[in-house]
Amino acid sequence: MLLAGDVGGTKTLLGLFERADRRPRRIHAFSYPTTAFDSFGAMLDAFAREAGRPLRIDAAAVGVAGPVLAGHARLTNIVWDIGDDEIAARLGTSRVRLVNDLEALANSADVLADEEVAVLQQGVLREDGHAVVIAAGTGLGQAHLLRVGRRLRPVPSEGGHADFAPRTDREIELLRMLRAEYGRAEVEHVLSGPGLLNLHRFTHGGRPCGEVGALTSATSPAAVSQAAMSARCQACVESLAIFVSAYGAEAGNLALRGMATSGVWVGGGIAPKILPLLQDGRFIEAFCAKGVMAPLVAQIPVKVIVNPEAGLLGAAVFAQELVDA
Repeated sequence: MLLAGDVGGTKTLLGLFERADRRPRRIHAFSYPTTAFDSFGAMLDAFAREAGRPLRIDAAAVGVAGPVLAGHARLTNIVWDIGDDEIAARLGTSRVRLVNDLEALANSADVLADEEVAVLQQGVLREDGHAVVIAAGTGLGQAHLLRVGRRLRPVPSEGGHADFAPRTDREIELLRMLRAEYGRAEVEHVLSGPGLLNLHRFTHGGRPCGEVGALTSATSPAAVSQAAMSARCQACVESLAIFVSAYGAEAGNLALRGMATSGVWVGGGIAPKILPLLQDGRFIEAFCAKGVMAPLVAQIPVKVIVNPEAGLLGAAVFAQELVDA
């Protein structure tokens, strides 16, 4: 029996899996609001009650939204500390692995089915190349997939906190606003749920709009994207247009840094919700606008992950590898 977890700043997925060829078989999975619990241990207790069975686990792997150092993580967007020793003691197994959430998501790439992805650019898949994953949600995650033999092996990154690189005069204005507010402009300040709210403030000049109203701590980024996709507010339309173009540009940057000739996967909670806008050409136009490297990136396959449990699946693959080791 395998336990997998995908701990995000907004929600957490926990699941039980059985070992199977290549792709572990899902038995139970439950979703929890992360901030409703004061610790990961308390959430594991709730999961055991809902699963209706004692957690007799052979191996466990948990992806967390933050850097993992020496088996310990302090999550970026919530006040939680998680350690693999704590998980091991609670589950009664020494086979425990704590990984970055994008590392877990990337670990699902090799086992995703065709119906679990949407193709943005067909490209030409190279079986000897590397790959990358980028995912905007509560934050912005990035990971590399290095080709080792016939497998793609994930390598974590905190690239979402790298500097935002504006490409247009309008984005330079956005950079100035972000720098005045935060001291520096990170890519995550643009490409995330909170980033979409930053874009709303920018395109509205800080004023409320008739659709979303005045921004407060309770304002949902989904309200901005819904107003934009319905074209009810032209400033909201511009917010999402900047988001999509900047997302494509950053995905292209990551593809170049990782020489991702085996593909780029776009994950996270936002992409499936705005899929029609990602498919209208602006994302790939920005992705491919790389000067002398344009012919290279135009050949890279680009896919959106539409399976909302892909991160959980990738963690289960890690857990299965612990058993097989």
